[in-house]
Amino acid sequence: MSMQATATAEVFHAFNPREGKPIEPAFYAAGPEDVNRSLALADAAAPILRNLPAEKIAIFLTAISDEIIALGDTLLERASQESGLDLTRLSGERGRTTNQLLMFAGIVREGSWADVRIETALPDRKPLPRPDLRRMLRALGPVAVFGASNFPLAFSVAGGDTASALAAGNPVVVKGHPAHPGTSALVAEAIGRAVKSCGLPEGTFSLLQGTSPELSIALVTHPSIKAVGFTGSERAGRALFDAASRRPEPIPVYAEMGSVNPLFILPQAMDERGAAIAEGLFKSVTAGVGQFCTCPGLVFAIQGTAYQAFAKSLMEQFEQATPGTMLNPNVAKLYEEYFQRAAGVPGVDVYRSTREPMAQHTEGRPSVLFVRADAWMQNNDLHHEIFGPATIVIECESIAEMLECSGHLQGSLTATIHATPHELTEKGALVDMLTTKAGRMVFNGYPTGVEVGSAMHHGGPYPATTDSKFTSVGATAIVRFARPVCYQNFPETMLPPELQNANPRGIWRRIDNRLTQEPM
Repeated sequence: MSMQATATAEVFHAFNPREGKPIEPAFYAAGPEDVNRSLALADAAAPILRNLPAEKIAIFLTAISDEIIALGDTLLERASQESGLDLTRLSGERGRTTNQLLMFAGIVREGSWADVRIETALPDRKPLPRPDLRRMLRALGPVAVFGASNFPLAFSVAGGDTASALAAGNPVVVKGHPAHPGTSALVAEAIGRAVKSCGLPEGTFSLLQGTSPELSIALVTHPSIKAVGFTGSERAGRALFDAASRRPEPIPVYAEMGSVNPLFILPQAMDERGAAIAEGLFKSVTAGVGQFCTCPGLVFAIQGTAYQAFAKSLMEQFEQATPGTMLNPNVAKLYEEYFQRAAGVPGVDVYRSTREPMAQHTEGRPSVLFVRADAWMQNNDLHHEIFGPATIVIECESIAEMLECSGHLQGSLTATIHATPHELTEKGALVDMLTTKAGRMVFNGYPTGVEVGSAMHHGGPYPATTDSKFTSVGATAIVRFARPVCYQNFPETMLPPELQNANPRGIWRRIDNRLTQEPM
């Protein structure tokens, strides 16, 4: 495992949350000189990548996937040591990481993501002629990506943000998450080998490691950076967003942040399968020790006999649950702090695992809180994400009160409704309200588990993300890192292949408002 020496003397270690101790070796923290050097290389690489044939980009993304797979168990074992996640979970995450890269390789080869639109010249149009107009998406330039703590592979150095930014033809500079520097270094070396084997410029990819917020701000505010991809806390995401907004040239920050992912249970569904919903909810909340951005953190249900049985089942499952190792001591500390803040609100009933968590194993204690809807609406401390294995159940008197509660929700990545089809049809007002609050609507399921595909939207209104129009998962994530360029009356020889009359790539294009693959 290589460690890049930097101009600073600062070093830091990863931490094994299961064993409660640091992990060798030490890693050097990047300084301002390293940021400048990485961005100078990225600037030099940008025009080359922007004009690289699509097939070469696809080959490069495939090569990254192959290099990651070639790391074998070494990568999984290091990631497990640094995150506390088990090898089975990490093996699946590695598959998701490599599949994302291959998906974007396919997207680039197919080419329609560039959203080509052509309006042919109308020289005889009255009162004014129309020029020849040809528009497509093109790469932005160097992109900064920030690794997430809860997905050391799929949302990290070679995760979805990096894959989509590279696919769009941009150089990428990654700020590795300080909780898993060894994992980050291994993946960065794999990308470096792919860069070299594909004959791409050195500045195509860089990794900067370090623990200080100043490093993150220095990267985001560097004038060469044109966009930012981030997954993490609301506090950190907002700090990056604010810094980028204050730049002389403001840039977009696509930050995925806090999300409570509300889940609503309507009466008929509760009557018919309340016990099954309680079991599925418990598994969803405690999966991965609750450390998923789509963990259902708020549950709304209508009072009654079926609700009482549901609540009793949920209490018992949480009380019998086993504490689990969380990602790192800071995550475990913040989980307990946010939980205690919510638990201290008057009118809240608390049920926790009867097994004491082991501090030396960085464990989090599964917990469920119960509160009446009126108390929930009146106290903002109950409206925020508790990142970990906990959820808050809100007891409503009626559908009307449930609908009132939905209006108090913050933006979320997901909103879930358990109902019969007839109930769902009847409760259109609730569905309509929730579509204004979330980016993905789930019916009779659970929000944990995010399919990587062309129809997925993993985003939502603030504070779930800083821009609800875009997704950080799935095929359309690529458009975050491109911008439209319109060519007016340009000679054929100076147009990108996608805009040329012959359509040499055979992609789908909208010509005079007609979608076609035919040449002009």
